[in-house]
Amino acid sequence: MPLYETVLIARNDISQQQVDAIIDGIIAQVEADGGSVKKREYWGLRTLAYRIKKNRKGHYVLLGLEMKAEMLKEIERQLAINEDVLRLLALRVDEIDEAPSPVLSRKGDDRGDRGFRGPKPAGRFESGRGGRRSSEDREEYRARDEKPADAASTEAE
Repeated sequence: MPLYETVLIARNDISQQQVDAIIDGIIAQVEADGGSVKKREYWGLRTLAYRIKKNRKGHYVLLGLEMKAEMLKEIERQLAINEDVLRLLALRVDEIDEAPSPVLSRKGDDRGDRGFRGPKPAGRFESGRGGRRSSEDREEYRARDEKPADAASTEAE
């Protein structure tokens, strides 16, 4: 039987238990038809790239399924009718990787372990990037003060 990877996006208004109920219904249909589920991952509530049916977030689920093509068409039809499902994408693949998907492996990474990136550059704000400057420190005032001194030295020669 062919293998499919399916990503489903459900509305953010529903709970995770309701999303699991939708997925359990899909799995029951697949197994009743003689197929099997190779992979099931809940990616969590994530922000959408753009609004879909007035929703800004959605529950993402990845399924790795082994089933007949006719069964895939039936599942897509039923999920299109379901109001809680925003989008569904099913792709035929040669094999289903048993390792966690890149989305889950990236989610587990701790971004706090970045190492030392060097001292902070001096800036114009007091947030540790430089202090207060007085009006004499401004470059235009220094340039005004230097010009008369240069002119006086050229006249003396």
